[in-house]
Amino acid sequence: MTRSDERRRFHRILFDAPATLTRRQVAYSTSLIDISLKGALLKAPADWPGEQGDDVSVEVMLNDAEAVITMHAVCAHEENQHIGVLCKEIDMESITLLRRLIELNIADEELLQRDLEALG
Repeated sequence: MTRSDERRRFHRILFDAPATLTRRQVAYSTSLIDISLKGALLKAPADWPGEQGDDVSVEVMLNDAEAVITMHAVCAHEENQHIGVLCKEIDMESITLLRRLIELNIADEELLQRDLEALG
């Protein structure tokens, strides 16, 4: 088990979807690689000027943008052309969509319940 796996308390699901990463009121088109109740991993846009610790907003488009998961986050790391973000704030509609997305993809209700309890 790697050090990052040991620190990770939330189960991530692989999910390819278009996304927008906004930093300092500038939006960058990207795509989601994976997501959890506490964060996400995105492809780094070619012109991405961000750094670790930057406040960002992430919008993940579901069902051809009929539904959008929005979270306010902080850049936790950037490596191998990927950006990892840690969710700091998420609205009720977005957390409901995210929970349902994870529920449909995790295939283990007990794991989902543990993740929800870990949110506190």
